Amino acid sequence: MTRKPHVLVLGGNFAGLATAQRIREYAGDAARITLIDRRDYLLYNPNIPVDIFENRDPELHERMPLRPVLHEEDINFIQGEVRELDVDSQTVSFIPNERPGGESEKEHYDYLVIAVGARLAYDRIEGFAEHGHTLSDFYHGNRLRKYLHEGGYKGGPIAIGSARFHQGDGAEGLEPYPGGSIPVAEAACEGPPLEATMAMASWLKEHNKGTPDRITVFTPAEVIAEDAGLGNVKQFLELAGGMGIRYRNKTIDVKRITAEGIEFKNGPSLEAELKIVLPDWVAHDFLRDLPISDSEGFVKTDLFMRNPDYRNVFAAGDCAAVTVPKIGGIGHQEADIVARQVAMDLGSLDANEADDPLKPIVFCIGDMGEGKAFYIRSNTWFGGNDEVLKVGRIPFQLKMRYRDLFFLTHGKVPDWGLGLAQFTAEKLFD
Repeated sequence: MTRKPHVLVLGGNFAGLATAQRIREYAGDAARITLIDRRDYLLYNPNIPVDIFENRDPELHERMPLRPVLHEEDINFIQGEVRELDVDSQTVSFIPNERPGGESEKEHYDYLVIAVGARLAYDRIEGFAEHGHTLSDFYHGNRLRKYLHEGGYKGGPIAIGSARFHQGDGAEGLEPYPGGSIPVAEAACEGPPLEATMAMASWLKEHNKGTPDRITVFTPAEVIAEDAGLGNVKQFLELAGGMGIRYRNKTIDVKRITAEGIEFKNGPSLEAELKIVLPDWVAHDFLRDLPISDSEGFVKTDLFMRNPDYRNVFAAGDCAAVTVPKIGGIGHQEADIVARQVAMDLGSLDANEADDPLKPIVFCIGDMGEGKAFYIRSNTWFGGNDEVLKVGRIPFQLKMRYRDLFFLTHGKVPDWGLGLAQFTAEKLFD
């Protein structure tokens, strides 16, 4: 029997699942595909903020089981914790983690796709466990939800923002648009702080807890969410400022969170009862100091998502050095690029079908409360010339219905789904 090439995908959230599914779609049965993840479900984190402010348990609404989804695609699944990667022997060592005490196992690959995301380093923020809140996962989401809806919040000042992101040098020299670049970001992803700020303003009004001027949104950068396009950001800040929301930039980094507020690296502190903070995104330990990784442990790739030195190694999503900001929409673009490249290597696609490099686009829909949302699409940060901002009820409906379509199709949202969302938001919405 002829041995099929083995494609090993590390990570089963948005980028990893999409890559595995697209490889199966483009390459058919030309490869054996295995996916390894430490958990057996997909965490649909974009809608956790909506659940928090509407007092729903996100754990009951924002997870999708991986095992049946992968089984229907004939993709093998291993629940395990990746411990070591040897790119020269083409092996991945992992610990099966369904029960404690698992033994060390190895998988050999012909093609490797690294899509493990990043580690959210809350443990690097002094005082976060005692005094901080966030909205990035089920545990922290429910902790904030209960604090807001069960009498924890007493009506004091609110601070929302990001710790500093340490990017690494793996994307230097890449030019996704003519004359453009992958810029250096000082915050990993500032969509969630903007979303939390606007939703919190609506929540205060709805629950008679005060006015939006109790909120300060902060950023370590000179301009918050500059990846969304400076024109879009200007409009957004004018909208927030008109509501009374305060804004502080160039905080450099979060030094410490206390019961009284947040202390910043640039000196001044910010008084706050409620502190919602997004942390630094850092690379997983097993990726550090590898020949495929950059100075911070993110995986180096070209714009076809291949490592320049190990051509059978790919990356997609937040673990890739080129993914800046760390946002799902870019990971979705990268997953399709990786799948086409692998299918081309396997002889299932021609080069003219596969060789379409990454042209990153920031695409974000954020809840604002009261059934409204903001819609952002922009590529100007990377050297493009396109940016759009819309605010209203239609973007909110698009956010909620996209989640429903994602679950209904088991993550295989057809291309027309995104296209229809863009057309509805930008052409039919005024």
